[in-house]
Amino acid sequence: MVRRVRMQEEKDKFDAHLENMIKTLQECQEKHSLKSCFECEMLLECETRKNYVNAVYLSMSKGAEGGFDF
Repeated sequence: MVRRVRMQEEKDKFDAHLENMIKTLQECQEKHSLKSCFECEMLLECETRKNYVNAVYLSMSKGAEGGFDF
């Protein structure tokens, strides 16, 4: 039971970070009048997008290292 609670706390931490990054990404898109990052000339160099992608990965893996099988 303790492990389940700890896993839930970690889930909340990673999901909260992801939600924060989604908000930051959306604010950036609005600031630059974009509907998508793919419209931006800074797509490959953008730290905001890199941070968002990292947050998605961490949310999916809950911080565990390794890859995903889709």
